Amino acid sequence: MRMLIMGPPGAGKGTQGTKVAEELGIPEISTGAVFRWNIAHQTELGIQVKKIIDNGDLVPDPIVEALVADRLAQPDTAPGFLLDGFPRTIHQAQGLDEILATLGVELDAALSLVVDAETLIARMMKRAAIEGRADDNEETIRHRFEVYEEVTAPLLAFYRERGLLVEVDGLGDVDVVHERIITALKK
Repeated sequence: MRMLIMGPPGAGKGTQGTKVAEELGIPEISTGAVFRWNIAHQTELGIQVKKIIDNGDLVPDPIVEALVADRLAQPDTAPGFLLDGFPRTIHQAQGLDEILATLGVELDAALSLVVDAETLIARMMKRAAIEGRADDNEETIRHRFEVYEEVTAPLLAFYRERGLLVEVDGLGDVDVVHERIITALKK
């Protein structure tokens, strides 16, 4: 299965992505992990990414897409993959289409964890207090939701129109949500 996982900040994408990928026997590909690997291995793109991140800037789409294209071309992705953190915009989704076309494969599903913003904000505020994360204050958390709604949420319609969107209630126990995901993907 070739899929991606998305949802608002704090929805559990990382937790569920890992569980789903493990159950399906496919690699979970996190753009953050791809960045870190390329930086650690001092690849040409990794050196570029490190300079950008060190300056506090966002990595431009062409570089993100090149890193994802390189990762998806690795042999372990032949049976499938789960993308976490990519695409984040319509432009990146179109870039993903081009990458997959080059590889001669198609996306099977775009999984979206659905959780209302106020519940997630409360969850993230509690986590910030427990973990002592000063950067996760209410203003910052609300801003992350605004960015998600403006930039990433349009992907829901993009994938819905293609018949690829699989929406799953992301509230509840980790194992319960996982079972909902597996059931929805089997349909």
